[in-house]
Amino acid sequence: MRIGIAIPQIGPLATPDAVRTAAIAADRAGLASVWALDRLLAPVDPRDAYPAAPDGVLPEEQATVLDPIGTLTLAAAVTERVRVGTNVLVGPWYPPVLLARSLTTLDQISAGRLDVGLGLGWSRDEYEAVGVPQRDLAARSEELLDVLDAMWGANPVAYRGERTHIAPSTVGLKPVQSRPPILLAAYTPQGFDRIARRADGWTPAGLPVEAVAPMWGAVRDLAAEHGRDPDELSLVVRANTKITDEITSDRLSYWGSIAQIADDLDATRRAGADEVILDLQGSVETAAELMDVVLDLVSRIGAAVAA
Repeated sequence: MRIGIAIPQIGPLATPDAVRTAAIAADRAGLASVWALDRLLAPVDPRDAYPAAPDGVLPEEQATVLDPIGTLTLAAAVTERVRVGTNVLVGPWYPPVLLARSLTTLDQISAGRLDVGLGLGWSRDEYEAVGVPQRDLAARSEELLDVLDAMWGANPVAYRGERTHIAPSTVGLKPVQSRPPILLAAYTPQGFDRIARRADGWTPAGLPVEAVAPMWGAVRDLAAEHGRDPDELSLVVRANTKITDEITSDRLSYWGSIAQIADDLDATRRAGADEVILDLQGSVETAAELMDVVLDLVSRIGAAVAA
């Protein structure tokens, strides 16, 4: 199981120096990847509960968040080997053609080290702020994938969908990778089917460890039904980690002592994960501290860390 990290991007870690420090350290330490999330607002009176917290409250550090594409561009520019990934972009927020250009540019800057994680988000406040209706999200997701395929394909590029029309055009900017891997965050039967048909893998977050294996099995079964080899799909689990004293009851996965978190990571490996993303931004104050904790966890679980 490979180990990646959430790049310093939120709260007190949202500084260019922290991004550079952690990215260079991850590259040198042999970690597999660095990842950036997509957060736009911290509403004072949110209309929707934050699904990744037991109390539904957005962590206060997420009031300050660097833009994911800009953050990963900086990380890519100071590294040579570590992969850079979005985990996840809220796909429907973005005009598909412009997002394709941004992702292609990032793949070029990183010399072909980009992984694209896409999700649907959850906040009505954020959707309203970007001027996108929070409806027809499945159709919007399918169209975004269509546009990425078109923009990354052979010239002339042309597409006509419900919302996006691309006149036959020469698009000279192409990814270094013929098609950057696309991972989808999904938790519904319809979302699982989209992964099985069109994506390169599944990237869940906020799930109990024990729920991962059966849900991953369902995705793999669907892929086989669609005539795909399930072994060609990747499972990349985001571990939203909170370091505390040992928790003896009602413990969330990846919360607790270092030893408890290490046990969860080993269970994630046994559930079939190809890679885990350690997000420690709510538990540390500096990039150096983040890397110290990551390397401690890696040594405890004895994971095979590979690029």
